[in-house]
Amino acid sequence: MNAMLLIAGESRTAASGKTFERINPYDGSVASVVVAAGVDDVKAAVAAAQAAFPAWSATGPHARRAILLKAADLMEARTPDFIAANMAETGATAPWIGFNVSVAAKILREAASMTTQISGEVIPGEKPGMLSMGIRQAVGVCVGIAPWNAAPILGTRAVAMPLACGNTVVLKASELSPRTHQMIGAILIEAGLPEGVINVITNAPEDAAAVVETLIREPAVKRVNFTGSTRVGRIIARLCAEELKPCLLELGGKAPFIVLDDADLEGAVNGAAFGAYMNMGQICMSSERIIVTEGIADKFVEALAAKASALPAGDPSGPNVLGALVTGEAAEQLDGLIKDALSKGAKLVAGGERKGAVVPAGVLDGVTPDMQIYAEESFGPVKSVIRVKDAEEAIRVANDTEYGLAASIYTSDIKKALDFAARIESGICHINGPTVADEPQMPFGGVKSSGYGRFGGKAGIAEFTDLRWVTIEDPKQGYPF
Repeated sequence: MNAMLLIAGESRTAASGKTFERINPYDGSVASVVVAAGVDDVKAAVAAAQAAFPAWSATGPHARRAILLKAADLMEARTPDFIAANMAETGATAPWIGFNVSVAAKILREAASMTTQISGEVIPGEKPGMLSMGIRQAVGVCVGIAPWNAAPILGTRAVAMPLACGNTVVLKASELSPRTHQMIGAILIEAGLPEGVINVITNAPEDAAAVVETLIREPAVKRVNFTGSTRVGRIIARLCAEELKPCLLELGGKAPFIVLDDADLEGAVNGAAFGAYMNMGQICMSSERIIVTEGIADKFVEALAAKASALPAGDPSGPNVLGALVTGEAAEQLDGLIKDALSKGAKLVAGGERKGAVVPAGVLDGVTPDMQIYAEESFGPVKSVIRVKDAEEAIRVANDTEYGLAASIYTSDIKKALDFAARIESGICHINGPTVADEPQMPFGGVKSSGYGRFGGKAGIAEFTDLRWVTIEDPKQGYPF
């Protein structure tokens, strides 16, 4: 058994005895054999978290900090194990997974630094002698639902700040990276988290809907955070609304990467390639729409196509920049988007036929609004170039999407870039930097169909605490009757 349930500090099988297999997308071998939780297991995990909450929420900030810091060290020490597990489960390359583990450790350290920053304020009141305070405190059991595409980062992010704030957690692992997510829970337990403070649930794909709904509807659950597709995010938002439970949603993206005529060509090409092809383009921040003004378009497309064509793709365990897509079905879906674009006039100036789940880096030039790939998230390493007349049209096209997570603008005129950044509808905007970026202390999240709420730093504290009004008053104060 490669991935067990973690409930109340113990490794467990499912009450039903059910398991499932996660298949390696590159070679078809069995990546992990996984315990498949059912409703009874979910309820047990929530109950364990609820039982652990009073003691954990009363634990001092430095004790919580010490555990999170130890977990960060353990995580970095287990980097080879994370690489082996996650490469087999998702087809990602070793450099990408190693980077993930490094950032995940930073997330734990950032959360550790926040344990003494969960502060309140004294607020002037009307009554003489009254002390009136706004106080933040832990809310109870928090559910984190994490995806596969940056499994170490996003699995850690789903639990680190809730734990730092004094909450207990249940992590629902992705069906595509269950072993990787289970390892995060195991490390936190080894670092010293008391019994039941963190629990990890793995489930078979066919049981996902029942598992998620059970988690959300459990009365003890007070917060939900989810990173994943907008389609599923809408379902989670609806379920949380029915239960009047706050949720933090970081959803899909269709990030614009704007290149203006006065941009540094080499810098823009390098930034576009990094943002478009890192982790096979399977990142919510991936540069999905490369919007280029006509004065620089020909030179830019030629240079980007040359760079893309030189990127090696294949066995993720080898010296390749691009490994495999997470499933063969994902590769077939990308094929459909490419064929639709080509049939409507786009040109594939780099990239070619896929081999199984391996797709070489590609550039589709001349993408227009009537093509599916213009609006749909490709989540693969073939990206669109959209040619525009000028900067004003570039901003219009950048905002011509239901999504609003990340964006980039390349130009030598910083004042103009700041003006444009204010007009782009996104939660994140980088000037002369790629759309793909993550730092644990930054407020991370989107607008529109990319979700709401913010992970990261002090912004994350607000998501996982309740702000309460507490007063100390004169018991002999006067009343009007």
